[in-house]
Amino acid sequence: GLGWLPDGTPLVVAMTERRVYRILGDGLELYADLSALAPFHCNDMIVDYAGRAYVGNFGYDPDGGEPQRSTELLLLEGQDQVRAVAGDLVFPNGCAIDPDGRELIVAETFANRLTRFDIAADGSLSNAALWADLGEATPDGISLDAGGCIWVASPGTGDVRRVSRGGRVEQTVRAHGSPYACM
Repeated sequence: GLGWLPDGTPLVVAMTERRVYRILGDGLELYADLSALAPFHCNDMIVDYAGRAYVGNFGYDPDGGEPQRSTELLLLEGQDQVRAVAGDLVFPNGCAIDPDGRELIVAETFANRLTRFDIAADGSLSNAALWADLGEATPDGISLDAGGCIWVASPGTGDVRRVSRGGRVEQTVRAHGSPYACM
């Protein structure tokens, strides 16, 4: 996952370390250690206009034979300030925030859905609801477009889909290989 703080400083998720680093001119600087709250690898991240970063994690080791289980979406409110803000998510992955900053949508890869939350002034999330059931699609990276639809990279189906609220597929683009991200 990549994101940018309001001052332009880039952040990057170190997946297997379960850490987030600031990218500085002379290298990387630890921004936050997520290992106390993320039970397995971390993944995608989105940073809001206030500089708060939302980070997903696998929740379990899918390649190691562990049974699927839900996990939490984590919020970094500043350097080393981490808390869980949403639970019961199945492999939370790509995220999008609407232009007014009041709604966060997260891709739940192995639940084949997009879930939305209201964002409070302090970054907390509430009122979870289904944004779209994606059927056989396995949402990874997502991107909200100017029309209010979400582009969904689906490596499991080998395509990128433009989906409207409720789950209607407005457009499909076949990929050469497995798409994991889109913008």
